[in-house]
Amino acid sequence: QVQLVESGGGSVQAGGSMRLSCAASGRTFSRYCMAWFRQAPGKEREFVGAISWSGAVTNYADSVKGRFTVSRDSAKNMVYLQMNSVKPEDTAVYYCAADEDNTVVRTHPAYWGQGTQVTVSS
Repeated sequence: QVQLVESGGGSVQAGGSMRLSCAASGRTFSRYCMAWFRQAPGKEREFVGAISWSGAVTNYADSVKGRFTVSRDSAKNMVYLQMNSVKPEDTAVYYCAADEDNTVVRTHPAYWGQGTQVTVSS
């Protein structure tokens, strides 16, 4: 099993940057593919980005491609979401997620964090 705890959320102005962190428990963290999702008020949860267990493969939603970067430090059991050039429409609760399958992690991962709020002001 994997337990996930997000941190780093808060308020940022449009055009600025913010980095979210996700701390994972469990000795087998390196076997898991990791992903970030977000949910804005009144909207469904949506995929943001994902990284394979090795870190060699990343995938992004079109809405964040070129602005957001997912990375991982398996030695520290950490996953990060670097958000640059943020927009008001990036405002949402951001969730860290994990699954052993690199396809499943992008759709319906088995493990979820509690989420962290990100608010982008114009």
